[in-house]
Amino acid sequence: MIIHCPHCNKGNRVPTEKINQSPSCGACKQELLTLPINANANNFSELVTQTVMPVIVDFWAPWCGPCKMFGPTFQASAITHANQVLHVKVNTESEQGLGAQFNIRSIPTLAGFKHGKEVHRVSGALPPAQLEQFVQQLLS
Repeated sequence: MIIHCPHCNKGNRVPTEKINQSPSCGACKQELLTLPINANANNFSELVTQTVMPVIVDFWAPWCGPCKMFGPTFQASAITHANQVLHVKVNTESEQGLGAQFNIRSIPTLAGFKHGKEVHRVSGALPPAQLEQFVQQLLS
C-alpha cells in the first residue's frame, strides 16, 4: 500500500503485513504512523481493508468549527496509539464520494474499522477521554 508521509507528503510503499512494524518515510526518515494519514478515494479502501490493525477514520471538513477543534485531539491520539491503531482523516468537502458511500450526515464523524468492516461509529467532537474509550473499543 502507498502511504503518504504526514510530515513531508512523500509516497511510501509499505507492505500491509509490515504496517504494524513502525514504518518510516524513505525521504525524511520520520515514522509514518505517528500522525493521521489523509485518505482519498484512491487509497481509502486499501487503508481500511488491507491493514492488519484497527482503523479509526475522522470524517471532517475544513469549514467545520468542531472539526477544527477536534483535530488536535485526534492527532494526539494518533501519537499515543502509533502502530496500534491507524488514524485516518477524510476531508468530506474534497472527498464527497466517500462521505456519501459511508452515509456521513454530520461532521465530525468517527468510524472504527476492523478487518475492513465498520464496527463502531460516533458523531461529534469527542473530548480526549471519550476518544480514548472509542480507541479502546477498537483494540478489544
